[in-house]
Amino acid sequence: MSIDLSKMATFGVAGNFTGHLEQAGEAVDFTNVKTAEAKAPKAVFPTFMPKAGKSIPEFLNVFPFDSQKIIFPEGETKLQIEPECAIICEVTYEGTQVKSLKPVLFGASNDCSIRKEGAKKISIKKNWGKSSKGLSDNLIAIDSFDESGILNRYRIASFMVRDSKVIAYGEDSAVRDYSYVYQKLVLWLIDKLNNQQNEGPAEKIGDYINEAGKPELIMVSIGATRYTDFGEHNFLANGDKSVVVVYPEDKYSSEDIKKGVENNSLNDKDVSVLSQLVVL
Repeated sequence: MSIDLSKMATFGVAGNFTGHLEQAGEAVDFTNVKTAEAKAPKAVFPTFMPKAGKSIPEFLNVFPFDSQKIIFPEGETKLQIEPECAIICEVTYEGTQVKSLKPVLFGASNDCSIRKEGAKKISIKKNWGKSSKGLSDNLIAIDSFDESGILNRYRIASFMVRDSKVIAYGEDSAVRDYSYVYQKLVLWLIDKLNNQQNEGPAEKIGDYINEAGKPELIMVSIGATRYTDFGEHNFLANGDKSVVVVYPEDKYSSEDIKKGVENNSLNDKDVSVLSQLVVL
């Protein structure tokens, strides 16, 4: 199916891999956020809205996705890759409420983030203008969004390429190892899209979706993996390359993927690759 990301509402999930928020220095932001269980994600945050609305912050109407580059945010210093699997979902509505989500495509995503203290909302650290996020051009069809489906074979790997050296940035992680995935994630997303309130770092995204015209498709980056020690302590700089790869573990090893990044040879339609050059 052909898609136009600029016509979708796009979101991210905060805290869907145990330990990531602590590594990113953001766990404190969610101290007062109540969740159904300890391992539950913390919130859904918006990254782009295709139409303006009275409650939608203006910056969310700037399309931030670029599959080739990241434009470094002016005046900032701490910019990190957020390696994720993203899903595109067909949405059905009942009045103003999201009734159902059907995941139809997936791919590699960089939910790139500014690390800054005092930002009132997550979205402020996510969309700083054009070319601030990324989604792979190679999206793969989802047969069934459950343990028997294609995604149960896939893993997420990520790398920073600096001075021609390829360095693992996030821990190589299975999609099935997200805290919430498959039907549990879908039900949680529907609840948050309908009921999340404007509290702490979270926003009332149900209002945004309605004001944006209830888009038929939404994209959700379902959570960043934990960082390697290098990824936790090293931030992106001009000239670096960010690479996120979502790949089938029954076809490739993690070593195969790293070599493919080094040789720029990951051209398999079964592998979703996002490679972005950091520019000022």
